[in-house]
Amino acid sequence: MKRAIFFAALIVTAVAPPVTRAQNPTTIFIQNATVLTVTHGNIEHGSILIRDGKIGAVGADLKAPEGATIIDATGEFVMPGIIDCHSHIAVDGSVNEAGPAVSSMANIADVLNPDDINIYRDLAGGVTTANILHGSANPVGGQTVVIKLRWGKPAADLPFQGALPGIKFALGENPKHSNFPTPPGITPRYPGTRLGVEEVIRQAFIEAREYKKQWDDYNQHKSAGEQNLIPPRRDVRLDPLVEVLEGKRYVHAHCYRADEILMLIRVASEFGFKVRTFQHVLEGYKIADEIAASGAGGSTFSDWWAYKMEAFDAIPYNAALMTERGVITSVNSDDAQEARQLNQEAAKSMKFGGLSANDALKLITLNPAIQLGIDARAGSIDVGKDADLAIYNHDPLSVYAVVQKTLIDGQVYFDRQRDIAQRTTLAVEKQALLDKEKKAAEAQKAEEKKRDENSEKKPDKKPSQKRKPPQNGDSNVSANATVATATAGGTR
Repeated sequence: MKRAIFFAALIVTAVAPPVTRAQNPTTIFIQNATVLTVTHGNIEHGSILIRDGKIGAVGADLKAPEGATIIDATGEFVMPGIIDCHSHIAVDGSVNEAGPAVSSMANIADVLNPDDINIYRDLAGGVTTANILHGSANPVGGQTVVIKLRWGKPAADLPFQGALPGIKFALGENPKHSNFPTPPGITPRYPGTRLGVEEVIRQAFIEAREYKKQWDDYNQHKSAGEQNLIPPRRDVRLDPLVEVLEGKRYVHAHCYRADEILMLIRVASEFGFKVRTFQHVLEGYKIADEIAASGAGGSTFSDWWAYKMEAFDAIPYNAALMTERGVITSVNSDDAQEARQLNQEAAKSMKFGGLSANDALKLITLNPAIQLGIDARAGSIDVGKDADLAIYNHDPLSVYAVVQKTLIDGQVYFDRQRDIAQRTTLAVEKQALLDKEKKAAEAQKAEEKKRDENSEKKPDKKPSQKRKPPQNGDSNVSANATVATATAGGTR
């Protein structure tokens, strides 16, 4: 029912507010909007001044500077761009390196695909930033990357500069292969149990700790001026785990059950690092106090449950209950389509748990920004932060809200009015290409038919040449031919 209402809302014809172009495209002025700052309340009839991709001023009494590009948002709502803390878009190929149990050497940043259409589609849902994760086939998975959805830019321009990199861990059914049975004739991969998953993670950090000690000792001796030192052998599998131990890389852990969440908290404490976020964390409400005490955040679904056994105890009150107990909580998509309606997913916690409208907005803005360590630049509408914004025609927490514009670094990457206007042009271009393809196919078919007809007119064999009968003067030739024939027959 919710999806039917959502798509019905998408086809409602709405005239987007006009944009007045000016001589200085780096200065943008959004005026007459309801500004949802997230950190300091809502501003009715507010304005936002953007200079060089940053928010320069926010308030109700601002005046547009001369030469600024003006976006008239009368009757509309401006909120911080949505941040999706768990996404798999913009990846070229599979997100799982399922061979080894520890695949920390694999890096999502190496396979970013800027042409993935889901980047544009998520922009149409107000998403400006996403945490792109490795899959959950491994207890210790691959490296993750935070990106801005800069549609049309090359892959090198997608990463959120300054955002700390992460690594994906996974607990439960997926890494122990409960849902992916080993084919016949193939040796099952260790681990095959939850306790095996724990020991794989523990052993990886035992190795990483020893590896780190070797490098620390080497660097210490090198700093002391010792000569002819041989450095330890570089291990690309352990390098990211050393960064975790040093606090230079965040751990984002796929999980469901309370017992396995507590297990990873204990393992992290044993080795002196913190889990940055528990992803999915569907039983987080059972141990919210313990999660909060560990300093970890929880990035969950709004109302997904019972789609597999370890998700059976999930409840739609999870996000609200964790928030109330002091856990920094976000709502994520884990799905390209779901990302387009994260505003509605956040709104569900107002019904299931009684969160305020502002706290609901935090689930998809400021809280995921904190979890990803980018809250100094994103997650709220504050002076000095990146101008990553979403403009809606209704309150973003309404089922009728539709994004009109999405800005990243002050640049409009999605404009609904422009999108609708281009649909006719694109349809004409598509039809022209289809017609061209059809004509080419018909021409090729005609050429093949002509070639076949020509081949049928030609005789299959060349006309045989009649041998000239021997003349009277050719008796010697005839005799020689007889001898040759007799000789040849004797060799068969």
